[in-house]
Amino acid sequence: MVTIKELAEILNLSTTTVSNVIHGKTKEVSGATIERVREALDEYEYVPNINASNLARNKSKIIGVALLARPDKYPNLLTDPFISEMISALERTIRENGYYMMIYIADEIGGIIQQISSWNADGVILFGLMGDTWKKVGERYKNPIVSIDCFDVTERKNVVNIGLRDEEGAYLAVRHLVRKGHRRIAFLSDNCHGVDRERFAGFRRGLQEAGISFCERDFLKLMLLEKGAEECFSDLAARSEEYTAVFCVSDLYAVQLANAVRARGRRIPEDLSIIGFDDSLLGRLYRPAITTIHQDTEMKGVLAGNILVQMIEEKYDGEKEVMLPVSLVERDTVKKI
Repeated sequence: MVTIKELAEILNLSTTTVSNVIHGKTKEVSGATIERVREALDEYEYVPNINASNLARNKSKIIGVALLARPDKYPNLLTDPFISEMISALERTIRENGYYMMIYIADEIGGIIQQISSWNADGVILFGLMGDTWKKVGERYKNPIVSIDCFDVTERKNVVNIGLRDEEGAYLAVRHLVRKGHRRIAFLSDNCHGVDRERFAGFRRGLQEAGISFCERDFLKLMLLEKGAEECFSDLAARSEEYTAVFCVSDLYAVQLANAVRARGRRIPEDLSIIGFDDSLLGRLYRPAITTIHQDTEMKGVLAGNILVQMIEEKYDGEKEVMLPVSLVERDTVKKI
């Protein structure tokens, strides 16, 4: 590739003049010279050295996106429609802001810390970190951080969290089931941490408001480390016969449970009502279409990207916790009894 110095020699101009035309600083450059330089740029297919330009500004223009995966839950993390929709919105937003996205997926926090420390990224977006694992990243990485669906970030000056009213969403789901006449309702998840902890709290609040007692057996827990997903859902499909409805913490789990229930010869929603969470593409395409709690997945990615850019450019003066709303989407998997 031709360099500015080589172009200057070809045109018999100074490198400063050529550089000024390239960067739009043409106040003291004649129109004829501007035209000569631009024609040469096209003829020699000049490509600017972005790395050199960024180095001069002490910026990499790179935004790192680090995701903590769970091999027991996701053989391939990006196959989950919820995650892929969010990452797609995030990439577009980062690109439109003039930055470049680097993505890293690891199944343990040490790998994430090691990787983002070596990127020289201007900022990092974290997703999938449960408990206080994100704090370990914050202790090592001092540039701006936007976390998605994390908790207790207010103590860190360089962290903003994009969250969701998870507790309210689960409460709306249970209230909907109760209004449809259901009183034997189970909760399905693989853990009780992070967002699932909040959704479990909303589930319990909905039951309590309706005067429905809860026992530990009503928590249908996926033991994905001990069994494969297919065996887990088959077992829980059998247990679901004790209930008229199941609230699942994701549309992905709602679809998997529905398939397992139907494999046992039962019908959705005639024999079992199911409600999910996320309003993902998977739930919308499944038949019968999944009744669910909507969250704006695209907006979550857009906000994360825009807020981090504002933090990098020292323009952000918003809240440390940005909580997105939820709403009920009634489709075809809940029966009135």
